[in-house]
Amino acid sequence: MTMKLKDRTALITGGSDGMGFATAELFLNEGANVAITGRSRERGEKALAELRRFGPVIFIRGDVSKPSDAKRMVERTVRRFGRIDIVFNNAGVYVEKLAEDTTEKEWDLVVDINLKGTFLVSKYAIPYMRRQCSGVIINNSSDAGLIGNRSCPAYCASKGGVTIMTKAMALDHAKEGIRINCVNPGVIDTSMLEREARASKNRRAYLKDAVEMHPIGRLGRPQEVARAVLFLASDEARFVTGTALSIDGGTTAQ
Repeated sequence: MTMKLKDRTALITGGSDGMGFATAELFLNEGANVAITGRSRERGEKALAELRRFGPVIFIRGDVSKPSDAKRMVERTVRRFGRIDIVFNNAGVYVEKLAEDTTEKEWDLVVDINLKGTFLVSKYAIPYMRRQCSGVIINNSSDAGLIGNRSCPAYCASKGGVTIMTKAMALDHAKEGIRINCVNPGVIDTSMLEREARASKNRRAYLKDAVEMHPIGRLGRPQEVARAVLFLASDEARFVTGTALSIDGGTTAQ
């Protein structure tokens, strides 16, 4: 390994599985200290057991949409490792429904976790980064944060907000040594996707449609998103801020 993140500390929300877990593993292999978060203690402890063999890691249970939890995630990371250099705002949920069928409760859940949660964790991390005169925030948006997707207006609204908020915050903090970017994945082969497929009327047809969305002809892999996040977190991206990096097999090029 190149140790691109040697002695740096990263907080990864939603780090128990999928893209968050893959990023945590890669960061640990690149020399970072890592804190992962999640709402499920069971999944978090399982992930922690798997990640410990790669390097220093802790699990913090909490909900990013709750201000007290978001603040505690940041504070405990700093208390354990002495600083916070990188935040990967990865925690997210998905609801596939038309606007007329989406309940207010479902709308609030999606927007609160995807958008408000990204705002809250960043809000509490930035003061520490400002004092260090350095820091990197990477927000996990989506291709749905760049273009409209069918049957998920709440998700599109939340991820569109993440993309534009990323750019606005990057401008606000560029002169403080804090870089802020987002990644915009297409459909990634994760447990969340599998749950969506099983909840559909036809799992095989659902996954076939998901594959066909991508000109490259397949689903994305969590590790492919993790490598892009590593690039943005590392010194190789010192001149990169305010960008939305598509990792979508060509979906948004159409």
